[in-house]
Amino acid sequence: MNMRSFWWLALAFTLTWIWLEWMQFTAQKEQQTLQTSTAQEVPVANNAVPQTTSNASAVPTANMGGVSNDAVPVLQEGIASVQRVRVITDQLDLVIDTQGGDIRDAKLLTYMATEDHSKPFHLMNDAGPLVYMAQNGLATQPSAKLPAPTHKDIWQVKQAEYVMTGDTLEVPMTWERDGVKVTKTYKFTKGKHLIDVVYKVENNATENWAGSLYSQLVRNAYNPEESWMMYTYTGPVLYDGNAEEKYVKHSFDDLNTMPVTGKAVTGGWAAMIQQYFLTAIVPDQGAQNNYFAKPVGEGRYAVGVVEPLVTIPAGQSAEISSQLYIGPELQDVLADIAPGLELTIDYGVLTFLAEPLFWILDWIYSFVGNWGVAIIILTILIKLVFYKLSETSYRSMARLRKFQPKLQQLKENYGDDKVIFQQKMMKLYKEEKINPLGGCLPILIQMPVFIALYWVLLYSVEMRQAPFMLWIQDLSAMDPYFILPVLMGITMFIQQKLNPSAMMDEMQQKVFKLLPFIFTFFFLWFPAGLVLYWLVNNILSVGQQYYITKKIEAGEDSK
Repeated sequence: MNMRSFWWLALAFTLTWIWLEWMQFTAQKEQQTLQTSTAQEVPVANNAVPQTTSNASAVPTANMGGVSNDAVPVLQEGIASVQRVRVITDQLDLVIDTQGGDIRDAKLLTYMATEDHSKPFHLMNDAGPLVYMAQNGLATQPSAKLPAPTHKDIWQVKQAEYVMTGDTLEVPMTWERDGVKVTKTYKFTKGKHLIDVVYKVENNATENWAGSLYSQLVRNAYNPEESWMMYTYTGPVLYDGNAEEKYVKHSFDDLNTMPVTGKAVTGGWAAMIQQYFLTAIVPDQGAQNNYFAKPVGEGRYAVGVVEPLVTIPAGQSAEISSQLYIGPELQDVLADIAPGLELTIDYGVLTFLAEPLFWILDWIYSFVGNWGVAIIILTILIKLVFYKLSETSYRSMARLRKFQPKLQQLKENYGDDKVIFQQKMMKLYKEEKINPLGGCLPILIQMPVFIALYWVLLYSVEMRQAPFMLWIQDLSAMDPYFILPVLMGITMFIQQKLNPSAMMDEMQQKVFKLLPFIFTFFFLWFPAGLVLYWLVNNILSVGQQYYITKKIEAGEDSK
């Protein structure tokens, strides 16, 4: 494979990659509005694993903090609201509605908004155009004689605002009917985005009570953070640690035609993910849980779980609990919460390469304290690992460049007869010990590493709003002055000058010369961290290629 073939391969690879990204982004999202909305339907209790519980823990103590009279926002169609309860911790600023006890609004206090860095990142909302909320309740069998509160019922609260002042904060809500009293408590811990959701059921009736805790995340397909240049997945995912395919995305489009219902899993979890952030429901990891993901009408979708049926005898009480994560995609944090939860940082098929690359990058950052500098050092380390492979590639290119006059002469003499031309060219390769594959294969071997690092830089929340130096104050955003993309284009142009082009016809040479401009154009909107990586890699490549080319042209390299 000569350099002409290589550059056509590289161009095809790049254009295919860009095309795939574009197709994923522009795929039509069929949001079928169901005639009968199931948004208010309540899951049926999961009776797969009946349990009987008697003694339970005491009711959590209410936090008697200050009271707030915030106005209720205008909600989207079909979303009911009664009283808004604000909850503020060191990590989260939440709004819980007493209609269902749902979490309707969530801001991440330690992560700033994309456009306005003075405001916290707004992850969840029910006031539109984004609808994104966490719901939970207790489901019963159709034949149940005693009631249970669902996300349609109204809860009672003692305060309108709860503020964390110590290491923990508890927000209790109560519901009572027909001798059954339920206290739902959201428990927060300082420094964490993980929330414990605890239901205490007191059965003061004369019959046994039976029900299942269910939790679901509901959102529409609108993504305010969506980029027209950089596609990233937004939508539901389910995890089954015992399945062959453990981690499965169920896109909004897929759910319109292939909803998931009653998926029995031991442990597991359900989540809604997007670039950098997620919400996840983590039930009892030792229980047999039933998962679902489906459209629920009005352009909204739900993903969630129904936990095992719990039976509470008359006169007894019990606690049922689950966990809810609302926060950033941090590998170490997620891995400690539930098996496989770190997979929501979606590096795709190259995860086996991307994860160690991130570990090395994070390790470098722990010493230098700057993600931009860490990217530069990691790029140098990768270049050193592949130095010999690159050397083989550049040596082959340099030899082809050295013998360009002979190749050009062959082309002029035998260009009209392709068979003879190929024979003469292969003879020249043999005589001069030129390996036509030497320039291509080493670079192809390195491509998976380069692509894996691309995904690391694209999906790591650590890069979000991370400053580098001077005008680059956010490595996850594009260069505001386009300096890095232009410099990258210049290095590509210089690299082209070091490569042989004798085997190309006039049209191919014109296309070849356009490549730096094409790449520069696309990289204008790429995150600065990605462009920094490509720029440093190009600079190192130009230096190595120039050194090897000069040695061969001077006759100092006989390998």
